Amino acid sequence: MNQQLAGFAPAPVTARMENHGNHMLKVALQTGNDLLARVGSMVAYEGFVQYEPNPPAVRQIARDWMTGEGAPLMKCSGDGLLYLADYGADVVVINLNGDGISVNATNLLAFDAHLTWGVERVKGLAKFAGQGLWNTKISGQGWVALTSRGKPIVVDCGGGEDETYVDPDALVAWSPNLKVKGKRSFKAQSLIGRGSGEAYQMAFSGQGIVVVQPSEDSTDRLRFRG
Repeated sequence: MNQQLAGFAPAPVTARMENHGNHMLKVALQTGNDLLARVGSMVAYEGFVQYEPNPPAVRQIARDWMTGEGAPLMKCSGDGLLYLADYGADVVVINLNGDGISVNATNLLAFDAHLTWGVERVKGLAKFAGQGLWNTKISGQGWVALTSRGKPIVVDCGGGEDETYVDPDALVAWSPNLKVKGKRSFKAQSLIGRGSGEAYQMAFSGQGIVVVQPSEDSTDRLRFRG
């Protein structure tokens, strides 16, 4: 039996964050290099790992998150290996090199605690979505792990005048320097926007990327406020 299961054993650690398969994240924790992770995402760990759900620093920064109930994050600290997952969703690992990314809260799995982050309203969408869309902007030098309901596609906006249109139910993350605006098209109502009940899309332009998941389940995305 051990030989049959050997292929599922974790590989040697080569980075701070890395995938174990498509649906699990492995994090190498070290004292003094804490992690912020989604509450309830821990599936296993080795070594000495401590958890602090919704610590004061998180509550202060994220008090405006989504419905105003605070960010569903926990601080993980210690020395060991930590394994995280989110109900079998695909895990995407990103190493920020001084740049940033804007992420839907429901697609944020974990990130280095020393990174600069905050919750902000996406400009240009208020007339389509009440008070607007709230996202988490993360920047600096460190690691971020996202989840996607299925294998995502990363679209390069190219920096030209053409816009990239995305159903908000399928949006995972984007480069924060991109320009964002809303667009409503009733002609495409039967093709786009199944979760919203109307053909509402987000239009991106500029230099950067957009990460899109194949799922359009509105229960999987960040809710609109208002």
